[in-house]
Order: sequence, then C-alpha cells, then structure tokens
Amino acid sequence: MQRRTTGLIAVLSALGMTATLAGCGSSGDSEDVTLKLVAADYGDSAANSSQKYWDTLVKKYEAKHPGIKVEVSVYSWNDVDRKVEEMVAAGKAPDMAQIGAYADYAAAGKLYPADDVLSIPVQADFVSELSTAGQLNRVQYGMPFAASTRLLFYNKKLFAQAGITGAPKTWDELAADAKALKAAGVETPYALPLGPEEAQAETMQWMLSGGDGYLSSVGTYNLDSAQNVATFAWLKDELVGKGLTGPTAPAKLNRAAAFAAFTRGEVGMLSGHPTLMKMAAKKGVKFGMVPMPGVDSGPKATMGVADWMTAFRKNGHKQQIGDFLDFVYNEKNVLAFSHEYDLLPVTNSASEAMAADEGDAEMGPFLEELPTSELYPVGKTSWATVSANIKKQIGKAVSPSGNPAAILGQLQRTADAADTADAAE
Repeated sequence: MQRRTTGLIAVLSALGMTATLAGCGSSGDSEDVTLKLVAADYGDSAANSSQKYWDTLVKKYEAKHPGIKVEVSVYSWNDVDRKVEEMVAAGKAPDMAQIGAYADYAAAGKLYPADDVLSIPVQADFVSELSTAGQLNRVQYGMPFAASTRLLFYNKKLFAQAGITGAPKTWDELAADAKALKAAGVETPYALPLGPEEAQAETMQWMLSGGDGYLSSVGTYNLDSAQNVATFAWLKDELVGKGLTGPTAPAKLNRAAAFAAFTRGEVGMLSGHPTLMKMAAKKGVKFGMVPMPGVDSGPKATMGVADWMTAFRKNGHKQQIGDFLDFVYNEKNVLAFSHEYDLLPVTNSASEAMAADEGDAEMGPFLEELPTSELYPVGKTSWATVSANIKKQIGKAVSPSGNPAAILGQLQRTADAADTADAAE
C-alpha cells in the first residue's frame, strides 16, 4: 500500500505525550461517567461476535481509567442502523455509534466533529481518502472504523477444468471465460448478487468498471448516465441473457448466498472482499484474486467500503468520548480488529504495519486498492434513501423483460427528489 508518512504526522507523534484533547474542559471531568456505545456485529458466529472484541477492549481501557465505564451493545448489520435511529428519535442517543452512515445525524447537528473529540495525532493518522469521505460540508463527522475493497475472485480448479489459463482483464474476456465455464458444467460462471442485501455494492462496482459511478464530477447523482446504462445493458445481454449468472435470478441473489456458493465450488467468478478469503480457504477452495475487469482496457477504479464511528452530542461527554476513542484507534487495537474480521485498517500506521508483515501478505492486493478506491457517497444525506431504492429496483434492470435505461432513469428521478428534499430542510 502507498506510504503516507508525513512530517506533520511525525512531529505530532513525537509530541503525542503532551498533546491535549480538543474536548478538554468539558463538564463532568471529576465525576464518574458511563459511556454508551452501540456497535455493529462483524462476526459470522457466536464464537467471534464483535461483542467479545468490545468486551476485551473495554476491560483493558477501564483498568487504566477507573472513572470511566463503557457499556457496549452489539447488533447485527440488519438491525444496528435502525436501532440507533430509534434511540435518537426517542431522545436517548448513545454517546457513540459504530454504524453504516453519519451524514443525516451530522446535518441535524447531533454529532461532534471529529476534531472536537479526537487528539490531533489520532485524527491525522486516518487514511486520507477515508477522512475525506467522512466529511459533511468539509467538516469530518464520520470517523472511519473499518474498510474493505473489492477484487475479482476466481476458482482456479474450475478455470483449469474449463481450459482457462489466466484471469480476465476486460469484460469481453470475462464473458468468454464465463462461456467456457458454463460449457465445462459450472453451475454459476459469474455470480451477480443484485438482491436486497447488498445490491448497491455490486451495482457500484460494475458502474466503476464501466468508467462511471454514482456521482458526476460535480457531486450530483449520475445514475442514468450513458455509461451506466451501457453497463447494465451489457450485463443484461452478455451475462444474464446468455445464462452465465447461475440458476438464481440476480434480483433474488444476495451476497451471502453468492459467497457461500463460491465456497462450495459452484461459482467460477464473483466480486468479493477480504472476508471471502478465509471462508473459501476453510472449505479448501483454491482461488485467485485480481482487480475487477474494465469495459475495454483493463481494470478501472475499484469500490471501497467504510463503516463509521460517530460521537453524539446528546449526553455531553466530549472529553471522555475522545479519550476512549483515542484508545480505540491506537495501532495495536486497529490491527487487532482488522485481523479478527479480515478487514483493512483505517489508519496509516496500522496499514503500514500490515503491509510490512509477511503474515498479512494475502491482504496486500486489497491494501493496494484502497488509496485509489471510490466509496459510497455517504457524505450526502440523501444516500440512505438512494441506496435503499437501488436495493429494491436495480435487479429489474437485468431481468429478461427489464429495461436498463428505464430502471436507471427511475432511480435517477428518485435520487434527485431525495437530494432536493434534503437540501430544502
């Protein structure tokens, strides 16, 4: 991964012992405080639930900070955003929430800016692309907590059986490989999960591979651009229409099911993130990973994903929140979380440590993609609405009777309406 050690960070690190929190001087300094954190569960079983990670981390923190207690409630990704929304609506916002978006709360004035709670060295250590993505009106409110990028995974055994000698670099090569896999009896040559679980991710990755994305160069939604329409027309005609995406219609195929099928050896290719490596390795699948193919000239930009830590103003525990988050984001703890859940570190120091560790060599390709990856437009308060609409509608664009231009046009109109409504508030 690209190194970003700057003179400023080096100086600040050297002064770290004397750096003071931006929040010092808030009320309650001499009183015992209980902080409440709501967090998402990254585990795939009870054995590696994120509750265990947080319990261990909090125990270490509280041992050195007897005046501060931290209560952590962990919810599945299906529930955590809704749970926080309900708490905020009821006037019972947690002190911190580790969730999928931040812009709505920031726009409503409910969050502390990152530089109000974090020490300068900690905030400066964030990977710059993630810091920028966490900004609303050029102020950082979303503190990146976990990140991942996407690569094309392919089953080496199935490729060999189909006589394919190398991974595809262009769409034409991907389609040709998919045809060869189908001819060799592979059930799902390319898994295209456009079901409601995470359709917005597969959609964005293909749009980027086609040379466009969700936003225009001036930051407005661009869902129905000529390039995006052409991308989904190609998917409909060249993959889905030719029976190369398996027995389950893309509109009904979720990411989890696609990943599980890959680990069973039923899928030739799919877009995946680091978690799939461990899942496939456990099942003995021999796989390769390469950047996602581009429309005509090799790899284009890849998609990056980040989840966010937020600090709510409601309870006024600015200093204590900052002190705890400084601990959360130290290099050792960031690396421990990344290793536990096969995710990319969100700080430069932890990223550099991972890149230099031979034991983390398998994460190298994902780390290399992060600096130039593009993230969801989470800085737009309308993104939650737009994302939900994409999940519901995009699968129709590649159905046998689907019309990519019409579906993307409909999504564009709802995106424009959501953007206009949010701007008027």
